[in-house]
Amino acid sequence: MPAAPASVGFRLEDVDTPALVVDLDALEGNIARMAKALQGRSVRLRPHAKSHKCVQIARAQIAAGAIGVCAQKVSEAEALVAGGVADVLVTNEIVGKHKVERLSRLAREAKVAVLADDAGNVAELDSAARAEGVRLDVLAEIDVGALRCGAEPGAPAVALAKAIAGCRNLRFAGLHAYHGTAQHLRSPAERRAAIDAAAEKAMATKILIESEGLACETITGAGTGTFLLESESRVFNEIQPGSYVFMDADYNRNAWDEGWPHFEQSLFVLSAVMSVPSPDRAVVDAGLKASSVDSGMPLVRERPGVEYARASDEHGVLKIAAGAKAPRLGEKLLLVPGHCDPTVNLYDWLVCVRKRRVEALWPVSARGMLY
Repeated sequence: MPAAPASVGFRLEDVDTPALVVDLDALEGNIARMAKALQGRSVRLRPHAKSHKCVQIARAQIAAGAIGVCAQKVSEAEALVAGGVADVLVTNEIVGKHKVERLSRLAREAKVAVLADDAGNVAELDSAARAEGVRLDVLAEIDVGALRCGAEPGAPAVALAKAIAGCRNLRFAGLHAYHGTAQHLRSPAERRAAIDAAAEKAMATKILIESEGLACETITGAGTGTFLLESESRVFNEIQPGSYVFMDADYNRNAWDEGWPHFEQSLFVLSAVMSVPSPDRAVVDAGLKASSVDSGMPLVRERPGVEYARASDEHGVLKIAAGAKAPRLGEKLLLVPGHCDPTVNLYDWLVCVRKRRVEALWPVSARGMLY
């Protein structure tokens, strides 16, 4: 591992930059809020680890009641299992000889499940599982509106479920019905309409599958933007929110129903002012290689009138409004990333602070695990 940008005991102001900083009070509060929100509900929590890629956070989520975690790639699952996580659902189609072989080998070390939306891939998974002497849980992914992966609900999904169930080394474990694009619909009414439609498709498909004599024990999906809707649907019995542990500028643009848990911003990019070339412009050392901008530019934390206006590889240009307090050369500023997941993947370490002191350094265990 590369050297960390700080040591335990450092003041926040002394952390080298750019650095990925986690406010531990906010992180722990978010994990507790999710657990409280699900009390008394008949859903299992399986948070998505692609948001944090960190074994320590996965363990904290499991300690707070999660049954396991989700991963998006085989290598991500491998890193989590190596760190002691015993139950991982790979919420993706895993295609290709080497990938399915690795997935099957991993199933000898932990409980592992995976998605499929194609009968040819089902046969490939069965062959690899047979060679490793394991039995893989496979969920049929259905497209409930995101227009990404997934078989069509109804008859195509039934055929897929029957193909999985007909394999000797696979077990049909249920349906994956995640509506990714619904997470960032801004109004609660829009999100509710999208999830109502998704739940209807999932339930209709479950009924058809069970009419063929197959058990459909799990319907899983949901994200930070909609998880209570899936929980209340009486269709989903497992949910997969991930970003709630950190939050980001994009999620913070959503409007929320009254009573929705308020998840705090816990993830920040610490940057330093490297140039103040004019009264209306400053430059920080956190550019495209320090914060993802696919969901918009970062926000400057608690600095009214200071806007992160544009980014290049190693520079972030700040626009300073007339009358605003201009940053000083060398001053450390906290940025709220636009999208937490790809920002985390840019770093080797999470610098964990409490009351502006470094309390822990956690490796981003699955950083770069894309294969």
